[in-house]
Amino acid sequence: MRVGFNPHKDQIQQADDYFHQVILPVYIPSFEGYFKDSFAILKYCIESLWRTVHAKTYITIVNNGSCETVVNYLNELLAAQKIHELLHTSNIGKMNAVLKGLSGNNFPLVTIADSDVMFLPDWQMATYAVFENFPKAGAVCPTPSSRSYKTYTANVLWDYFWSRKLHFTAVKNPEGLKAFGHSVGNENFYNRYQLEKYLTLTQGNTKAVIGAGHYLATYRSEIFKNRLPKHTKYRLGGTSERDILDIPVVKSGYYRLATEDNFAYHLGNVTEPWMEEILQTITKSAVSPIKQPVLVANSATKIGYWIKTKLFSRLLFNKNILPLFFRCKGLPANVVQSYLKN
Repeated sequence: MRVGFNPHKDQIQQADDYFHQVILPVYIPSFEGYFKDSFAILKYCIESLWRTVHAKTYITIVNNGSCETVVNYLNELLAAQKIHELLHTSNIGKMNAVLKGLSGNNFPLVTIADSDVMFLPDWQMATYAVFENFPKAGAVCPTPSSRSYKTYTANVLWDYFWSRKLHFTAVKNPEGLKAFGHSVGNENFYNRYQLEKYLTLTQGNTKAVIGAGHYLATYRSEIFKNRLPKHTKYRLGGTSERDILDIPVVKSGYYRLATEDNFAYHLGNVTEPWMEEILQTITKSAVSPIKQPVLVANSATKIGYWIKTKLFSRLLFNKNILPLFFRCKGLPANVVQSYLKN
C-alpha cells in the first residue's frame, strides 16, 4: 500500500559542481601470491588520488569482488567522504566494472584508472591543457610513451601528415618512461633511442605525445554515449579495452594523446620504498582551484573513420613506409630502424 505522494516525483535532477569523474575498478580477492602487496598498493593509489584532485572531482570506486578487508576499507572511505560513490559487485571483470561506473553519471570528463596508479600533483591541469590546446583530443594520458604512436593514432597522423606541428622532439622526462618499464618488470621496455625522442604534436607552447595508454587516461564522456557495448565477455584483456576505450575515441573523430611530461606512476603489484617517499611529498594543499576546461565538440563520419583508421593505417604502418615517415618527421636516418625495435 502507498500513502501520500513522493515529493521528488517528476522533479528535475539538480546540477552539481562536479565536472570530472574518476573511476577505479578494484579487484583484490586475497592477500596471497600475485595479490600479496595489492592492498598496500591500493592505499597508495587512493591516497595519492585524493591528495591531487581538485574539489570538483567525483570519485567512483567499483569493488569488483574483493575480499572482506578491502570491502571494509572502501566502506570507510565512503563514510569519511574521501570518495563519492562506491559500487559493490562480484567479479564481473575490469571493463564491466568500468561500465557500471559510467552508468548513471553525466560528467564532461571521465578518468578511468587501474588501482595501481600513483597520481602526481598537477596531473589534472596538465591533462586539461592538452584538451584545450588540441580541440580534437578525446583521450589524454598523463604518462607519455614513445611506443604509443601506432595504437589507434592513424587519424591524427593523417590530419597532420604534412604539418610541421607533427615532429619528433626530445623526451622531457626519460626517468618517467624508465619507471613504467620497471613497473611492468621490463627494464628494457624502452630502448636507448625511444628514451631520447617521441612523436609529438605542438600547438603554441604546448606539446602532446601521440598515443595514450590504458592504465590511466581521461576521456570526453561524450565518446561513450551510444558507442559502448553493454557487456564484454572478458574478465581482463582480450578485446575489452579496445572495444570500450580505444575504438569509441577514434570513431567519434577524436585523438588519443598524452602529456609531454610524466604526471603519474604505474606501481605494479609489489611495494617498494620509493612509493612511500613519493607519497609523503604530496600534500592536499598543493591542489589549486581549477576551472572546467573548454571542450570543443567534434563531428565524425563512418567513411572518415574507415579511410583514416582502416585504410591509411595499413599504408602508413607498412614496414617500408613507416621508416620514411619517421625520417620526414625528424628522426635521424641512422636511428630509425633501432627506434622501431621493441
